[in-house]
Amino acid sequence: MQVASGARFYPLDPRPEEIQIEDVAHALGHLCRFAGHTSSFYTVAQHSVLVSRICEPQDALWGLLHDASEAYLGDMVRPLKRQPEMASYQEAEERLMAAICERFGLPAAMPESVVRADEIILATEARDLMGSETLERWSSLQGIEPLSERVVPWVPGTGARLFLRRFREVAG
Repeated sequence: MQVASGARFYPLDPRPEEIQIEDVAHALGHLCRFAGHTSSFYTVAQHSVLVSRICEPQDALWGLLHDASEAYLGDMVRPLKRQPEMASYQEAEERLMAAICERFGLPAAMPESVVRADEIILATEARDLMGSETLERWSSLQGIEPLSERVVPWVPGTGARLFLRRFREVAG
């Protein structure tokens, strides 16, 4: 595929040295969460920044990049992604995340604080962007307390810029 920078990238045969943070930021800043089924446009870039802000500080880069594979594979809703029929997608995502981890010097396994932060942000997004009844219906969110602050979607174009800013803050 051609990425935003004009380079070629092979998502099914990812090479760590070909992963550029600017391409990741650009794509995630243009990609809507929940396959677009939100009350207003809400980017994967904003989601990633929020996760990186609430996980443990030492895991902030992992939190920011936890969905970086979606820059190349697209965002697939969690219930669909976890179906047996999506095994080839899951394998491609695992290979791509391994390359992303290698590229940015991250441990292979997602830290528990990132997993937890992702769930908290998901619960907050469900409440604020999909209706309060959504939070009650999603059994996977039982016992997960959303943030007290509300998610207010950034205007288009802001996600990539703030994603890159956060990257510079946490990448050292």
